Amino acid sequence: MQLTKPQLVAALVGTTSAEADKFLKPINATLERYQINTPLRVAHFLAQIGHESCGLDAVREYASGAAYEGRKDLGNIQKGDGVRFRGRGLIQITGRANYYALSRAFQVDFVAEPLLLEQPLYAALSAGWYWNSRSLNDMADANFFDTITKRINGGTNGYADRLNRFLVAAKALGIPGGKA
Repeated sequence: MQLTKPQLVAALVGTTSAEADKFLKPINATLERYQINTPLRVAHFLAQIGHESCGLDAVREYASGAAYEGRKDLGNIQKGDGVRFRGRGLIQITGRANYYALSRAFQVDFVAEPLLLEQPLYAALSAGWYWNSRSLNDMADANFFDTITKRINGGTNGYADRLNRFLVAAKALGIPGGKA
C-alpha cells in the first residue's frame, strides 16, 4: 500500500502540506520495505509515528537527553551518551545500543553521525526498522493497539493521543468502524 499526499495529510493529525511533501516518499519507502502494506497496519504505524513525531514535526526529542545519561539498558556507557543518543527519527530511536543496532542493519554509522536520523529518509526508515524489530505487523493485523503502544513506548505514555491518531488514520484509510 502506498499513500497519497491527501491520505497522509488526512491520516496524520497535525501534518502540514509541507511536512507531507518532505515525508511522503520516505514513508512510502518504509511501508514497502517493512511490509506495512494493509490499511490496518498503516493506520497503526501512522498513529504511533504521528504521536512520537508530533505529526511529523519533530524528528528529534524535545528533551535534551540528559535523563538517559548512564542508562546501561540503552547502552549509554560513555559520558555524554544520553544527550548524543537522545530520541531521533519518527519513532524516536534512543540510546547508543539502538543507534548501533540500526547502524548494523543499514550499514550507515549512526553512532558516529547521529544527526543522520533527523533526515526524512532515515527518520522514516528507522521507524520501520524499529516497528519490524518488535514484530508489530502481527500486532497490527490482530488490532492489538495497547500492545503496539507498549512496544513502542515501553508503557502507555500519550495513550489518548495515540488512540485518537489511530481512529483518524483508520477513518482516512477507509477502515470500517476504525476501532482499536
